[in-house]
Amino acid sequence: MHVMAVSTVSDDGKFWSGLKKAHAKLPQGAKWKLAVASKDGTKAINIITHDSVDDVRDFVETHAGAYATTEYFEADAANAVGLPR
Repeated sequence: MHVMAVSTVSDDGKFWSGLKKAHAKLPQGAKWKLAVASKDGTKAINIITHDSVDDVRDFVETHAGAYATTEYFEADAANAVGLPR
């Protein structure tokens, strides 16, 4: 499944630094499909494929949770446009 992590970022430097370090530590079977921020750095969307929303939540919160408030959702891949496979 595609898991969307939608973040309101309080410290964009530390948030992205944490996620860049985390990229090499993805849970087994997970693939990072997209990471994008708003131009002002206050919003971020990350899409990670994995079989568990909870595992993605734990992963992101461990590495960048102190620098953002993030909501996690399973994406509606069947109705998405341009979603990386």
